[in-house]
Amino acid sequence: MRFLDIQKMAVHALGKNKIQTALTMLGIVIGVSAVIAMVSLGEGAQKLVQDQVAGMGTNVLQIQGGGGWNAGGGARQGNDQQSLTEGDVESIRQEVPTVKLVTPIAQAQGQFVFGNQNWQSRVEGSNEHYLDIRGLKIDQGDFFTAQDVQTASRVVVLGKTVAENLFQGSDPIGQTIRIRNLPYRVIGVLTPKGQSANGQDQDDFAIMPYTTVQKKMTNSAIPRINRISVSAIGAQATGAAKDQITELLRERHSIRPGQPEDFRVNNLTEVAEAAEATTRVMTLLLGSIAAVSLLVGGIGIMNIMLVSVTERTREIGIRMAIGSRGSYIRMQFLAESVILCMLGGLIGVLLGIGLSVAIARVMGWPSFVSPQAASIAFLFSAATGVFFGYYPAHKAASLDPIEALRYE
Repeated sequence: MRFLDIQKMAVHALGKNKIQTALTMLGIVIGVSAVIAMVSLGEGAQKLVQDQVAGMGTNVLQIQGGGGWNAGGGARQGNDQQSLTEGDVESIRQEVPTVKLVTPIAQAQGQFVFGNQNWQSRVEGSNEHYLDIRGLKIDQGDFFTAQDVQTASRVVVLGKTVAENLFQGSDPIGQTIRIRNLPYRVIGVLTPKGQSANGQDQDDFAIMPYTTVQKKMTNSAIPRINRISVSAIGAQATGAAKDQITELLRERHSIRPGQPEDFRVNNLTEVAEAAEATTRVMTLLLGSIAAVSLLVGGIGIMNIMLVSVTERTREIGIRMAIGSRGSYIRMQFLAESVILCMLGGLIGVLLGIGLSVAIARVMGWPSFVSPQAASIAFLFSAATGVFFGYYPAHKAASLDPIEALRYE
């Protein structure tokens, strides 16, 4: 008997009781779809972390001022945040050998006005190294120079979102806009980065010299530096750079051993690695929990196939009596089990993809459907059919023809 004939007989047998066949597949469908959905959400979480860190630049450390930290890891609001100075920036640049570039960051919010158009956005004040540290590029015009920083020039580089909302498609380079009732000349527009994985617009901001932000956009009597961004000489040097910066700033701020620091150095590489490790473990955990339903589905298939063997005992006896071999009986029942699982696995993959997309849209959570995970889930469903279908198939092939013919 050819393998194709066995498949046809298996499909014909399954088609005779469509409701039983559908209910038998249901466990596999649920199991595979759950695995796909959970793994896709876990992969999406990993991609979210990678995109967020990549958006901050490569080999970057962020030094945040402030004497206290809340439970979420952010700086507490208060006057004690003013702990970083331009002297700290210069000392890091000169005395830390593992540092390649460094820039102070002064932040502000402002209403951008051009003609009858206006747009509210944030402003990042930095020096001329900002683009290299953050891994950004200029799409139009130029970036400001060290001379602009020294003279606190009223020049600004716009993110793509700000430029589009203010200028409505016209060329912004050389135009004058007003921010907090002061004129600023637009000298450049950044290359767009689009939305981050969590839906945040990465182009909705502007950059100008930090000295300009300090003198023109803040009301503080003391020039403020909100944080310092540092680019290490390489990915492997970020850990050493963090230790060296911490030691230097403790010395500069006269912090004695045992006393809490009035700053915090965040190594984004370490943060990314820790977050990726956590999401990887969560993905495996979710996938393992979902895989339990595959096991339950496999047991269900075995039970249904055993019932099917009992119901078709007389048929099996007749086939054996007219010369059908036990191996052919075994192959038919095994084929039925594998077809059930593979068809259920295919439906489960499609349903899992749909579920992951739907959950991502409803919850605002990123989802990434891994072709590898989908393939493994489908192949595992086929293996489930072989594993749980073998015993019923073997039992059917082992029936005594005479006893089978007597069965009522």
